[in-house]
Amino acid sequence: MNEYVEQVIRNPFIQKLLVAFLGVIIILTLRNIVRSRIGKYIKDRSSYYRTKKAIGWAGYFLIILFILFVYGNELSGITVFFGVAGAGIAFALQEVIVSIAGWIAILSTDIYKTGDRVQLGGIKGDVVDVGVLRTTIMEMGDWVDGDLYNGRMVRVANSFVFKEPVYNYSSDFPFLWDEIKVPIKYGSDYSLVRKILEETGEEVIADYTDEAAVYWDKMLKKFFLEEATVKPMVTMEANDNWVEFTLRYVVDYKSRRIMKDLLFQNILEKIEKRPEEISLASATFELVEMPRVKVVSEKDQEKK
Repeated sequence: MNEYVEQVIRNPFIQKLLVAFLGVIIILTLRNIVRSRIGKYIKDRSSYYRTKKAIGWAGYFLIILFILFVYGNELSGITVFFGVAGAGIAFALQEVIVSIAGWIAILSTDIYKTGDRVQLGGIKGDVVDVGVLRTTIMEMGDWVDGDLYNGRMVRVANSFVFKEPVYNYSSDFPFLWDEIKVPIKYGSDYSLVRKILEETGEEVIADYTDEAAVYWDKMLKKFFLEEATVKPMVTMEANDNWVEFTLRYVVDYKSRRIMKDLLFQNILEKIEKRPEEISLASATFELVEMPRVKVVSEKDQEKK
């Protein structure tokens, strides 16, 4: 029994296997220790997440290098085999390979990063994780109105960055232009309505306007864009039913619904204080009773 154990231990393959196993355990242990302690030094959530992910991938990379070092001589003999099998594997796993290429593109460019609000593969939400094959998104919308989470975590293949447009709501310009429409009856004081909308927009959106102007100046230096106003703007349009006023404004991409609620609340309060000068319009449908129709058959006509 002792001789058998001694022979097993002296076996070069077993020895290298034990060395590889111990090396992997040591690397994983050190990786976990480092990941558990970086929180004491990095307080920013985004930086903490990226550093934690980088340490994890560095650990896997060291494991691969260590195994190649231990089994370097044995691996040299199977190079030809991997070369022949590579073509078949590449064809069978083409979607996986494209997803890995997408992952590299995501990390090396400004397509999106963790924390960005995007629309990818028809899914809209916040990016919570970027993996080798898939991006995890906390979904928004669908049965929930507005830019609010619906509770679903969606995993989208990274290959979609090459197949479909990627809409990023928060990358270089973390603001959105939004609009609210107010229908006003004909005969109202249109100048007063415009004044109310402009004043309300400036009061509620003032903080965003100044910050958005700074970001827009940076955008003009980085991209070939035309000048655009970030101040609240009011336009008027007359249609068959009423006069429609539109308030256009910039808002932080995370606060679109909150700001719209606040704007409507302020606008309606001011309009309702001037009932003699301003009247809100609404669609009215009148159901008219169908008139009586006398039906005469061919037989009745023949009798006559």
